[in-house]
Amino acid sequence: MDANEIKALDQEYILGTYGRNPIVLEKGSNATCWDAEGKKYIDMTAGIGVNSLGFSDYGWAEAVAAQALSLQHISNLYYTEPCVRLAEQLVKRTGLSRVFFGNSGAEANEGAMKCARKYSVLKYGEGRSKIVTLVNSFHGRTLSTVTATGQDVFHKWFGPFPEGHAYAEAGNLDDVKAKAEGACAVMMELVQGEGGVMALDPQFVKDVETFCKENDILLIIDEVQTGIGRTGSLFCFQQFGIQPDIVTVAKGLGGGLPIGAFIVGEKCKDAMTAGDHGSTFGGNPVACAGANYVLSCMTDKLFDSVKKKGALIREALLQIPEVAGVSGMGLMIGIELKTKKAADIVAACREQGLLVLTAKTRVRLLPPLTISDEELQEGLAILLDVLKN
Repeated sequence: MDANEIKALDQEYILGTYGRNPIVLEKGSNATCWDAEGKKYIDMTAGIGVNSLGFSDYGWAEAVAAQALSLQHISNLYYTEPCVRLAEQLVKRTGLSRVFFGNSGAEANEGAMKCARKYSVLKYGEGRSKIVTLVNSFHGRTLSTVTATGQDVFHKWFGPFPEGHAYAEAGNLDDVKAKAEGACAVMMELVQGEGGVMALDPQFVKDVETFCKENDILLIIDEVQTGIGRTGSLFCFQQFGIQPDIVTVAKGLGGGLPIGAFIVGEKCKDAMTAGDHGSTFGGNPVACAGANYVLSCMTDKLFDSVKKKGALIREALLQIPEVAGVSGMGLMIGIELKTKKAADIVAACREQGLLVLTAKTRVRLLPPLTISDEELQEGLAILLDVLKN
């Protein structure tokens, strides 16, 4: 099929929930990909932060293929080695205690909220079930996680929404305290990705942690987009000097395959028992084999590279008159514009052979963590030219 045939079939048979770019991608290598007509693109989206090692990493593909030829699925009624190896790595590298595996960030966040509520019921009884999140947050697309999302734009059409959620202003500790009356947990993204790539103030984060500890309110950190090296450490919370009670992860963990997880600390390690929660595909051996390989690549050398490349991008962007500001951490970057529209920048970059994203009114960059210096320079040259002209 040619590109036009593929697009026609998509429009006829796939529900129209996505504003697709008008290109059909066929293959890729690291941070470079090609469409059906053979046009080359530098990718600074990583599949919205999923392709942590870029396209077609050989070691990752080898690990996935080997597992697929051995045992592709069996369900959680049985033990498998890739699943327990991955859990062990996540626990040891976070200082937490136990893991639940699912398939997505929304599933991870939903499970984390269920776990927090059960912990609270077991210890305090009913009536302490509220989940406090922040205004401008994004936590998923299921009814529960979209309710937890602190943006009105996502709260259309789908009501009535589940009860037990409240939204506090980011940076306002007093508002967090006020909204936390009757709460079992506070859930935060340390860099609000879909909210415009806005990093939280470190002191505010520390103060929320202290408040939560003093009141036995669980602190859930949503690392769906910030985790797995994206901000220059395995998890973003490790740069904020805090120890959450629950951490959620997805996107970059699988390296391109669907996976999600929530990791619990000592308080919650025995809260969930048989029958409380489940996921048919959670802990899938093939996805876990890929994730184990991804984690093996998460080294200090890679994290240093992420920080250096992020700093290079920021420095170059701040020289452009059109750029009003640059936000984010590591290779999670938001570009605030003075006069241009982010969607227009995305379209112009695409025409010139660069793939970038938006986040509200900002241009968003989420390149593969492994983007080469040559790919970075080529992509950055296109972006700077578009912003100038």
